[in-house]
Amino acid sequence: MFTGLVEDIGTVARADRRSDALVLAVRPAAIEVGSLAIGESICHDGVCLTVTEAGGGTYTVLAGAETLARTTLGKARVGTKLNLERALAAGARLGGHLVAGHVDGTGELAARVDRGANLVLTVRAAPALLRYVVEKGSIAVDGISLTVNRVDETGFDVAIIPHTASATTLGARRPGDPVNLEVDVIGKYVEKLLGGYRPNV
Repeated sequence: MFTGLVEDIGTVARADRRSDALVLAVRPAAIEVGSLAIGESICHDGVCLTVTEAGGGTYTVLAGAETLARTTLGKARVGTKLNLERALAAGARLGGHLVAGHVDGTGELAARVDRGANLVLTVRAAPALLRYVVEKGSIAVDGISLTVNRVDETGFDVAIIPHTASATTLGARRPGDPVNLEVDVIGKYVEKLLGGYRPNV
């Protein structure tokens, strides 16, 4: 479980295709590779992946076919920057919202407006995802916990402060770029319990 508060930006040092999977070697900027345990979970642009090797300044994770089909990680290449967050420790402050690291699908950055004090991003998304997006609710965009400012039938707006723009990859995103989206899981559970669950919509 994660909070959507990015703690580092990593760089892909190696990207190897293995059948229908992708093995990534990631070089973090601030996280000490020596502190990572084999088997621990790290969120990469919103995608929870398991550390399989660590050493020499990098750690290795494997993204399977399902992950590559639902997320932007299939486009990762050497030099790609990734938002990183280690799993939430028991007793730690929950500063964002509960993020599972299970991306629901991708959206596309449709517009960005720099208003000085903040940067307003408009994200276009499919109706199947937008049904769970509510004004003033939470959403994870590339693993970043953000508050929805506006939502309509085609997309939603979020605003990020200068710190978030510089401490994550969102500040460098441009219209047309794909982003990973994880909606608030509470909405999906409520829908299922109320009998309105429609799989694969």
